[in-house]
Amino acid sequence: MMAASQLRRDKKSTAAHLKADLKRTDNSSALRQLQDLLDSVLNPERGSDPEALEWCKWLLAGGDGFDDFCRTVRSYDNATLCGLVWTANFVAYRCRTCGISPCMSLCAECFNNGDHTGHDFNMFRSQAGGACDCGDGNVMRESGFCSRHQLKTGENVPSIPRDLLLMSEMVLPRFIITIIQYLRDGYIEPESAADRDLQKVLQQLEPHISFLEELTKMGGAMRTVLTKILTNQQTFKELSMGQEENVYAKRNYEKYLSALKSSGLVSVEEKGAGGAGAGATDSAAGALSLLGATAAASLEDSSKEEDQDGLQGVGQRKRVKLSNTTKDPSIMDTLKHKCFLEELLFWTIKYEFPQKMVTFLLNMLPDQDYKIMFTKTFVQHYAFIMKTLMKSHESDTMSNRIVHISVQLFSNEELARHVTEECQLLDIMVTVLLYMMESCLIKSELQDEENNRHVVVNCGEALLKNNTYWPLVSDFINILSHQSVAKRFLEDHSLLLLWMSFVSFFQGMNLNKRELNEHVEFESQTYYAAFAAELEACAQPMWGLLTHCKVKETQEYTKTVVRYCLETLQMWFDATGFVDEPAPNQLTFHLPLHRYYAMFLSKGVKCQGLDLDSLLPDQEMLMKIMVHPLQIQASLSEIHSNMWVRNGLQIKGQAMTYVQSHFCNSMIDPDIYLLQVCASRLDPDYFISSVFERFKVVDLLTMASQHQNAVLDSEQERPMLEGALTFLVILSSLRIHLGMSDDEILRAEMVSQLCMNDRTHSSLLDLIPENPNPKSGAVPGSCSFEEMLSSVADFKAPVFEPGGSMQQGMYTPKAEVWEKEFDPIMVILRTVYRRDVQSAMDRYSAFLKQSGVHTGNPWPPYKERTPLHPCYRGLVRLLHCKTLHIVIFTLLYKIWMDHQNMSEHVLCMVLYLIELGMDNQIQEDKVEEEPCIEEHCHDSWFPGTSLLSNLHHIINFVRVRVPETAPEVEKNRERERERETPASTSADGSSFGQSSRRLTGNWRENLREAQVFSLVAERRRKFQEIINRSNHEASQAVRPKSSSSRWLPPGSPPQLVTEILEIRESMLSLLVKLHQKLSAKQNSLSLSWLTESDPARHTHGDGLTAIERILAKAASRSQHSKRCLQEICRKVCPPIPPKKNSPGDKKNMDKEERRQRARERQQKLLAEFASRQKSFMETAMDVETPEADAVMDVGSAEPLDSEVLYDCVICGQSGPSTEDRPTGLVVLLQASSVLGHRCRSDTPKQLPTTDEEHIYPEDTCGATHDVRLTLMQRYFKDSSCLQSVSIGWDGGVYVQTCGHTLHIDCHKSYMESLRNDQVLQGFSVDKGEFTCPLCRQFANSVLPCRPGRGMETGGWHTPSNKSMSTLVKEVEDLQEQMGIFPAESNLSKEMESVIKNIKNTTQKKYMDYGKNPGSPDNDFLFMYSVARTNLELELVHRGGNLCSGGASAAAKRSCLNQLFHVLAMHMQLYSIDSAYNPWTRLTQSTHSRETEYCDEEHPEVPMLFRDVPSLLIIFILTMPQPLRREHFTCVVQVLYSLQYTQALAALSIRFSREERQAWSNIGAAKKNTPNSDKSWESLLGHVISELKNAKDVYDTNSEETSVLSSSVWSPQSIEFTLQQFCLPFLRLSCLLQHHLYGDSLPGCPMEEEFSLLTGCLGLVGSVQSSTTMSSAACLQWNFKAYDLISQWCSEVITLSDTPTQQSASLLVQDPQWAAPRLLQLPDNYNTIFQYYHRKSCTSCGKTPKDPALCLVCGAFVCLKGHCCKQQGVCECVLHSQHCGAATGIFLLINASVIIIIRGHRFCLWGSVYLDAHGEEDRDLRRGKPLYLCEERYRVLEQQWVSHTFDHINKRWGPHYNGL
Repeated sequence: MMAASQLRRDKKSTAAHLKADLKRTDNSSALRQLQDLLDSVLNPERGSDPEALEWCKWLLAGGDGFDDFCRTVRSYDNATLCGLVWTANFVAYRCRTCGISPCMSLCAECFNNGDHTGHDFNMFRSQAGGACDCGDGNVMRESGFCSRHQLKTGENVPSIPRDLLLMSEMVLPRFIITIIQYLRDGYIEPESAADRDLQKVLQQLEPHISFLEELTKMGGAMRTVLTKILTNQQTFKELSMGQEENVYAKRNYEKYLSALKSSGLVSVEEKGAGGAGAGATDSAAGALSLLGATAAASLEDSSKEEDQDGLQGVGQRKRVKLSNTTKDPSIMDTLKHKCFLEELLFWTIKYEFPQKMVTFLLNMLPDQDYKIMFTKTFVQHYAFIMKTLMKSHESDTMSNRIVHISVQLFSNEELARHVTEECQLLDIMVTVLLYMMESCLIKSELQDEENNRHVVVNCGEALLKNNTYWPLVSDFINILSHQSVAKRFLEDHSLLLLWMSFVSFFQGMNLNKRELNEHVEFESQTYYAAFAAELEACAQPMWGLLTHCKVKETQEYTKTVVRYCLETLQMWFDATGFVDEPAPNQLTFHLPLHRYYAMFLSKGVKCQGLDLDSLLPDQEMLMKIMVHPLQIQASLSEIHSNMWVRNGLQIKGQAMTYVQSHFCNSMIDPDIYLLQVCASRLDPDYFISSVFERFKVVDLLTMASQHQNAVLDSEQERPMLEGALTFLVILSSLRIHLGMSDDEILRAEMVSQLCMNDRTHSSLLDLIPENPNPKSGAVPGSCSFEEMLSSVADFKAPVFEPGGSMQQGMYTPKAEVWEKEFDPIMVILRTVYRRDVQSAMDRYSAFLKQSGVHTGNPWPPYKERTPLHPCYRGLVRLLHCKTLHIVIFTLLYKIWMDHQNMSEHVLCMVLYLIELGMDNQIQEDKVEEEPCIEEHCHDSWFPGTSLLSNLHHIINFVRVRVPETAPEVEKNRERERERETPASTSADGSSFGQSSRRLTGNWRENLREAQVFSLVAERRRKFQEIINRSNHEASQAVRPKSSSSRWLPPGSPPQLVTEILEIRESMLSLLVKLHQKLSAKQNSLSLSWLTESDPARHTHGDGLTAIERILAKAASRSQHSKRCLQEICRKVCPPIPPKKNSPGDKKNMDKEERRQRARERQQKLLAEFASRQKSFMETAMDVETPEADAVMDVGSAEPLDSEVLYDCVICGQSGPSTEDRPTGLVVLLQASSVLGHRCRSDTPKQLPTTDEEHIYPEDTCGATHDVRLTLMQRYFKDSSCLQSVSIGWDGGVYVQTCGHTLHIDCHKSYMESLRNDQVLQGFSVDKGEFTCPLCRQFANSVLPCRPGRGMETGGWHTPSNKSMSTLVKEVEDLQEQMGIFPAESNLSKEMESVIKNIKNTTQKKYMDYGKNPGSPDNDFLFMYSVARTNLELELVHRGGNLCSGGASAAAKRSCLNQLFHVLAMHMQLYSIDSAYNPWTRLTQSTHSRETEYCDEEHPEVPMLFRDVPSLLIIFILTMPQPLRREHFTCVVQVLYSLQYTQALAALSIRFSREERQAWSNIGAAKKNTPNSDKSWESLLGHVISELKNAKDVYDTNSEETSVLSSSVWSPQSIEFTLQQFCLPFLRLSCLLQHHLYGDSLPGCPMEEEFSLLTGCLGLVGSVQSSTTMSSAACLQWNFKAYDLISQWCSEVITLSDTPTQQSASLLVQDPQWAAPRLLQLPDNYNTIFQYYHRKSCTSCGKTPKDPALCLVCGAFVCLKGHCCKQQGVCECVLHSQHCGAATGIFLLINASVIIIIRGHRFCLWGSVYLDAHGEEDRDLRRGKPLYLCEERYRVLEQQWVSHTFDHINKRWGPHYNGL
């Protein structure tokens, strides 16, 4: 009863009343009242109603207003952290200089208030959401805190009064339990219900959670209260289960328990004590048995839901369930909730992390107690979170939200350590990871498919494919970055073991089997998942651990890890049944165990001073370890040799990913390092023979000229041999882990990337593998990236190519880098595409040519290596083993003999190996100078192992197995036949060198000493030896003999027979002979050469240089070699010329010569092509202005009436344009508002970046002209108005041409063919668009050329001596006799159609200015304005004046002559009524003025208000064409006097009253002097005295003008002003004259322009300099000057009804405009970004997703925003039509790029903002500070002004009105 009555009273008084009662000491009754009130208000059964919220707000405030309450609480805020929480897509900052944790981030406000100048920071768009770390000293350095969080504000905040939050402590627990009960009620298992039901529940809770969020934002005081409530176990107990009598609460609690159960979780009570005993210790034992026990793994059939995955080819493989669980069950299945916080988190997880809940939980984090409690709760729920994640359908969103929370908790080292110690965080994480991966294990098929007991993850599973595991792994990497946590991990052996078993799940995953028959039908893309998994789940934690193993003190850790790696590897070998040979045709790129082992070895030796041998296993294990990494290297070669082509493209993708920059330091580098370690410890002969066997080229390594290869096709032999040799070179020369310092590594990486191509800064950063830990902010090494970069590279600033393609700032290697540091081996190792190696070599040879070192085709230079770390000295033995020397000898011999499948690259690598061997001697053995006594050992090829002594060892006979058909066999048979006769000196087939000794009966003894060598046998023997030495039972295992298992192809090959070859060469002699062969000279090496050789000059060059360098080294390092060399050089006699008839030699006929010829042919072709291209370019350039040039010559030489000939670029015929078959110019018509955007001032308008700044469009040219026309139309006759101005400032039609002509009928058929062409074009043929068939420039119409002469030549030019008045009369007559409209013909039809095109080019609104749209007057105005627009634009393109004279780019595009004739023909439709003809009013006194005006309500426009250039164009267009030159001059003269009078009138208005009086008196005084009508003083005086009579023309603005003219007017300044006023008219007239009569335009300095133009136009007799010249002297009056002026003034005076203000403003028109400019942009892009990216749109009020700015007028628009669509057209397109007549230039705020809209197409132009390294940052991905690039912006502006967007930008696409 009580409660009900309270509800009726208003909330405010109730709250105040309750609060007062509760403050008393005895408050039990008040408490009861409050509880009752809350029971009724917060009744969960009523659902969530807004009323309850209102009540809570009043109650909390205890009678005050809620807002006041918030303010009060805020004033007690003692928080020192910012803690602002944001969600995805928020823009935040990260400063690496200030961050301690790499995950540190700041909100924009804190970033801008802190001082980060010169720091390494970037702006980023949050992927998952985050929180601001400002003020948190655990995550960032204090120096980076912003001014608000720097001060420890907590100390001076007053303590909070107890009663302020009293009500909150009472009410909030009830409020929170309501939310929880609501969540319990609403939850239904997702299997049974659609997810949207959960969404509905959440939507209804939205206001409640938002209210909680509001509370957290009240600051520290309120957060403390909330923390108390959320973590109080007592309150939770009381409220959660409900009191006895509350049935609802009981039911509700049961729902909660069932939800727990259904989640596979047990609450601890139910479990009882039984399970709890299993501590962490058991889990370790479990892990140990894991690998062993997998044998017993039960194979259950995939259950139903797994088959529905429908994974092609993957789904069928059976999943494996591990029988013995390795986990501590308490981690996975127990949860107990003791407080609100825990249950809230539980429901947050259940509902899959709703954004609001996440934000609330994170907003509380600034409270330290809460932070600790929440972190513990989070860890306790960790397993449950991951279970939920695995089931979720929205795993991506959920992952983001999880990481949003975890990154805030685990980045803090203090906290992470605390939870690791208290809550076993590490155990939980590893266990959960294992649990996760166990859900998708399958049997491995590596090696022994049937009996393989190893299990691997299945890369086709959604878990791996969708990266579902990444939140877990990223948390793990995050906590391992803390030293204290990582140490715990490394010390806990059971954990390490568990981790190794986890890593072993990835060992050998994604196995590839080589397809041998047909192409695989389904290319699986699982390799993405596999590589990502190895990198993220294995490699990154490894790098994390390695960062903590850097010093001697941490030796033990490394030893432990290495020990466990080896144990796990051994188990892996056992489980896969691996003995000693890898299974053929299988390949996996994933060996994380090998790589862990390798990286810890490397770290241990490099940083911790460990002894390598103490970490290595026995020889046999090393042999096993080496097999799989070696298999990968061989397979890389096979893939590049197209042996895996039937596996599809994906296998190439894998090979590339393996070496790609993000993966190489975790994959190929450790693999090669491991192989180097094995090579340094195993028997070198064994190792080398293994390599050649793996690469399948053993059969090729024979002295015989023919052989059979059982495993390779012949075209694969060469690339495989090259691969094997290159691999050996890399293996013996790479020093990345063998002794290079971090700085040296960085330098080598940088050089190799720069040598391949010039690189931008960001791509370099991306391409260089980060050495220690990919997540770390600091770039590797002590030496900074920037310093290193500046020492190896030069910066090339971004330049512009004329084509407009924009370059970025690039770094290019310095000259000394090419000279000394270019290392082709490193380049080969790091190239993803083979073409990059070629590119590096091309750049190298270009450098050598340029610096004049070497002009030919250089070979990869040999580079000295850094010394080996002592531990790895054994690696050198590879270069000093007999096996390798035999291979080298054989190859040198084969190359010399031109056997098949040898190549330059093979020789290059062989020489490289020899040189490496000579540079890396084995220290122990003293090299004996004299040849040593032969050892009696199994092989007698070479006496010892030292390369130096073996170089000069001569080998006489070799026994080989060859096919019966081989030439060697033939030769021997011949010998048998001619036993007694001396053997022929040159054997047929393959000439075997100097002379074959006569073989008599003693050849059998030779047979005995003939060398035989079989690599395979050698390797087996060594293997056996090693095994016996370690006396291992494995040696009993039956080994498959590779030879026996070889399969013979059907048409079985000829039998092999043994033959003996006589060789008698040493390596040295072969080198000398190769030198001769390469240089094609007999004795290319003279004896003197040896003595004077200087190794330094041999660094760069081709094969000859390389051989010389090697011989020089050999001679200098061993006396014996030197003697042998001299011996060889002496003996070398010219080889016997081959017989002409021997076919073999013909085949060998100097391959070189053939190559040479091919090269010459190619050069010739190229030269021819180049010259053709050049001539085409020249003609193309000439055609640009066909008329001008053609006619200028024609005029002088040939009869006057010769016609202009045009070339048609389609049919190629040349001829005149005729009425029946007209020719036309290819033109592009486009509407343009460029002129309308001009302003008076030269400085461009600023783009506003604050709310105070604005742009006013009123002062633009377009706006001014609109205002003027509207004003006139208000007072004057419409038809007269429409002839007094020009339109087309906005939306005028601009016509430009590329200068090529074509027949109009050819054009029509061309368009037809385009229409039928199915190829996707960037233009729309239906709209008439096409590209010029010759120069491919964009066009959309053809402008017909008038038949006849090009220009008014000859007679039309000659000046006549007629008087002014006669000419005036003639002009008048010409205007009267209207041109006869031409007869209907093809030409006239075409002209009409062009006129139609011109009208369709622009929008209706830009054509109809008259009162009645569509009237002839309107049309007339539009037509002559087209001419005006084109003249004005050409002037703008010429820089706004004619000082620069004749040719310009603009002139080439101009087609005014043709355009004028088309317009003139169209104008003949109109005639000007003679009564209104302005000509008469210009040239004679009209007396019947009064009668004229009275019959109309609106008078004609007075002459002084008319626009003179418009009149000029009207006159010229309406007179019959062609017009005589004298008549043109006459028109200009008459109009000049009008223009001049207007100038005087305008000037007089600017005077102050006194000045007017003064000048009027001076004028009156001069009036009677002779020629006074040519002096401006008298004319000015006359104008002033006439206009005084007009009603108040002068008085209107006398006050303001006097202020303006503070400077006194001097005669000079008046003269200057008058000239400036007349110049625009003179320029236009001159340009028009230039186009009509072909006059040249001479250039001149600025100040001479006036006199030059008046001279050109014939207004003055002789040209004088402008400074002295009087503008009035140009006046030619044909009528009394004063009378005419009086008449014109009187027209103004009689305007009785116009307000004076208007008539004055119409008089003061100012014809001068500055050039059009785009807006001035701020220098720093951040200024724009910060202001606009959150700005709300003016039309829809929302913050646009993609905001954009118009760079012409500054309008802010939504790109692609549906909110601002009108009639299906989006806002940017709309704006482009409105602002630029369908041309728009927009800056996309969020992407920093500029987008151009042109009509129905658009293109991305690029960016005008570049970073400090001169690169764009599209989409702001890198977020580095960007600065305006003035040059780019100028190019953009220039393209806009010159209307060349269509020509310069190539990538256009339709926008379908969607932008």
